[in-house]
Amino acid sequence: MEDSSTPTFMEVPFQKKDSVHPRTLTDEDRDRLKKQDDKIVSDFKQQKLEKEAQRNWDLFYKRNSTNFFKDRHWTAREFEELANSQKDAPLVLLEAGCGVGNFLFPLLQENPSLFIHACDFSPRAVQFVKDNPRCAPDRCNAFQCDLTKDDLRANVPAASVDMATLIFVLSALHPDTMPTALENIHRVLKPGGCVLFRDYGLYDHAMFRFAPGHKLADSFYVRQDGTRAYYFSTDELAKLFTAAGFSVVSNEYVLRETVNKKEGLCVPRVFVQGKFVKKTQTGQNHEIPGTEQDENRTSSVDDTEEHSCST
Repeated sequence: MEDSSTPTFMEVPFQKKDSVHPRTLTDEDRDRLKKQDDKIVSDFKQQKLEKEAQRNWDLFYKRNSTNFFKDRHWTAREFEELANSQKDAPLVLLEAGCGVGNFLFPLLQENPSLFIHACDFSPRAVQFVKDNPRCAPDRCNAFQCDLTKDDLRANVPAASVDMATLIFVLSALHPDTMPTALENIHRVLKPGGCVLFRDYGLYDHAMFRFAPGHKLADSFYVRQDGTRAYYFSTDELAKLFTAAGFSVVSNEYVLRETVNKKEGLCVPRVFVQGKFVKKTQTGQNHEIPGTEQDENRTSSVDDTEEHSCST
């Protein structure tokens, strides 16, 4: 989160997408990764972090309330399905990991016929959503849920959701629990329903900012506030979704830059973005509106989703 001591950065739009390579590492990057291995977080502390995961996210929202993340007005530009929902038949969407509604409320405003089930790990975040005057019961069903333990079907009917979103959510989970979360979402999606995914990518700049003593496992780190972050490769992401009963429609790295002209700094950002479809009983997928692929299309996202991490 920016403060008065943080240099002002601007996002450079229209960066390229690459389905194969995250980015090329420098010698300095490799040295940083090697130093992180010098001090891995102990098993005892890792177990403690897992037990206190919900508490740590609840404290995060207590400190920051609704002020940390900007509203996500870019999602309809990146995911054609969300844009098409404005003109096609009414859709039911599940936002898994809704936070305080930065994705939810802009989307409800842009899509008058959309109904959204919105859940989050943090009870405090869910309460912020419920307290928002834009949270109308005929448009939104907000509830607390641990995707790795609680059955979504307690709040969302089975096979009733047209599409689900996982926007910077899966990376906050322990890798061992990610399959359970995806299977949970799979159960409430209609056959042919899709998951729209965006999260941290392997070798993102934030990954190199962690000092020794913050690494939990390969590509998995803990921040100063106890929240955790995983940095995905497209290969492992495809394996996760395939094992949970999805087929891969798209799965690519989004390569961007954050620059500070005054300081002469250029920071490489790497995200992963994908669309994954729930297979039907015959193994075939229904046609998903707006999934035509354009290999030369570039990303127009102008948000910064990085949670502060320790250096």
